[in-house]
Amino acid sequence: MTATWPWLAIAAMGAYHGLNPAMGWLFAVSLGLQERSRKKVAGAMLPIAAGHLASITLIVALVGWGATEIGPRTLQLVGGSAVAAFGAFRLFSSRLHYRWVGMRVSSWDLVVWSFLMASAHGAGLMLFPVLINLPVCTTVASSSIGPSAEAIAQTALWVVLLHTGAMLAVMIPVAIAVYDWIGLGILRKAWINVDKLWAATLMGAGVLVLVA
Repeated sequence: MTATWPWLAIAAMGAYHGLNPAMGWLFAVSLGLQERSRKKVAGAMLPIAAGHLASITLIVALVGWGATEIGPRTLQLVGGSAVAAFGAFRLFSSRLHYRWVGMRVSSWDLVVWSFLMASAHGAGLMLFPVLINLPVCTTVASSSIGPSAEAIAQTALWVVLLHTGAMLAVMIPVAIAVYDWIGLGILRKAWINVDKLWAATLMGAGVLVLVA
């Protein structure tokens, strides 16, 4: 169980990101409704996932580097402080929402937009408390030798693929269901803005890392 829970948490966070309209499916459905094309909705999924993947890859790579270069305790202090500070900033600020794209966008525009949105919401930072509990990081903490660079790179690859795969597995059916049957009107009636809850969770996760 000790070795399994981080992977379950990584998949669960990916599923949550797939469910959250701010991470891309709302924009994809809007594009599809404007063009009256179901294919437009489906075609937006991979570019949005690619941008999200790029954002979390940066955090995963930084954690992998930090685990071997600056030591686990320093990584815990620096990373926990960064997560808590970013969560506090998101909680008390409404900035970092990118609106530079219009409804006529290329696949590259979608990749960049998704990267910026995932970064602005701290999607990768939320993974930090889980990443430092992966076997490669705990091995670094308990051994003077630690895992090889290949083992770290392989683990990082599985992290980003699992997280993004879980995100797509949820995002695609949600987007298609909203486009085909539900419609965006439901968001005006039933949507709850979870930005502040997400920010508070980020801040709390950072604090827990610091005191662990």
